[in-house]
Amino acid sequence: MSATDGIANLKPLEQAREQKAWYWYDWANSAYVTTVSTVLFAPYIIAIAKEAAVDNRISLLGISVAPGSLPSYLVTISTIISAIVLPLMGPVADRTANKKRMLAVFAWLGAASGSLIFFATGENWQVGAVGFFLANIFLGASLVVNDSILPLISDEENRDRVSSRGWAWGYLGGGLLLAVNLAVVTILPFGLSTGEAARISMLSACIWWAAFTLIPYLRLNDHEPIPLAEKDGGNQGIFAESFGQLAKTLRELPRYPVALNFLVAYLFFNDGIQTVIASASTYGSEELGFGQSVLIGTILLVQFVAFGGALVFGRLAKRFGAKHTILGGLVIWMLIVTAALFLPEKGLIPFLVLGVAIGIVLGGTQALARSYFSLLIPRGKEAEYFSFYHAMDRGTSWFGTLVFGLVYQLTDSYRPAIFALIAFFVLGGALLLRVDTARGIREAGNDVPRVI
Repeated sequence: MSATDGIANLKPLEQAREQKAWYWYDWANSAYVTTVSTVLFAPYIIAIAKEAAVDNRISLLGISVAPGSLPSYLVTISTIISAIVLPLMGPVADRTANKKRMLAVFAWLGAASGSLIFFATGENWQVGAVGFFLANIFLGASLVVNDSILPLISDEENRDRVSSRGWAWGYLGGGLLLAVNLAVVTILPFGLSTGEAARISMLSACIWWAAFTLIPYLRLNDHEPIPLAEKDGGNQGIFAESFGQLAKTLRELPRYPVALNFLVAYLFFNDGIQTVIASASTYGSEELGFGQSVLIGTILLVQFVAFGGALVFGRLAKRFGAKHTILGGLVIWMLIVTAALFLPEKGLIPFLVLGVAIGIVLGGTQALARSYFSLLIPRGKEAEYFSFYHAMDRGTSWFGTLVFGLVYQLTDSYRPAIFALIAFFVLGGALLLRVDTARGIREAGNDVPRVI
């Protein structure tokens, strides 16, 4: 008997503690995504831009655009820039033991940038546009680091469960703050105007994002990077070593064709999901004629339904596998955008029913995509591959928002714009069907879970 035979294995307890700390970042950033990106920013910035418009046009980087298309174009520009930047910082994160510090720095920079929206008043839509643009970039960088921590704190068998719980916490946290913001925008305390209430609500989401990031920053452990290769000689700095590794990985990507196939499928179906999220409040306010209180109430409903939906999808994945569960979710997304085409103006009950359907699949499909991809990437390159994951997401998400904005500009209606997104779910699902899960896990050198 060895000296260690009588010592209890404390690794599962330590992993459970870190997992609980990790959930808090989903809780933190989801408040910003929900209150600002999904609900309040688009209608608020459109209203400000309309005040500054001449002949219903404003100048964005020298290009004449309709105020109603401004949010879509801002998302487009920020996602293109993110697609360029994120792969450059992924290798740096992989070579860094203190990933929690990187996570916190990006989160706090994002929250500070988003706070600039508070100062967008009168006709000054530009300061709000800049704040939203920068916050989107820093949010993407923080998510790369956050997702790369998932394989470090959970084994292959439990990854779907951990990822799904993280998303569930995110929807619960975002929903709780949104409930407070709903009260502020609806009741308008202290004589606030609707615009002032919206600005305060968006600022509160940025403060929430920054404050709750402290929990993973303080409670996560450092994880030493896995040595991938011997240095060529000399004493390289972390950036030289990291970017050298990026170049090497780009050359080695063909060795992991299954991971690449999934990335292509993901960029299509996630593009559709992200565009629905980004455009939901614009569709509800501009096409269906609902006010801010109805929109926030509906998104609040979506948040709490999504909390349960993420947990349910995690359990379904345990029984049927992540791939099959994601495919089922994509079928529901197709039905959702088809139903949106026919929603009656001011039809509250159909709008709420559609919100429930979105809530069921929203968190589940994204959470399982994250955990599914983590099985297809080699150890020691988590941030690097998740930077490609988010770059593929953001590098093509501009296409979804661009299609949405162009269809609206050509038809002057958001109905065909929202329905056009069905193409992204159809293509994404068809490509996902061709992904060989077991082969991809083996190629990456990971353990194959009992159910895939």
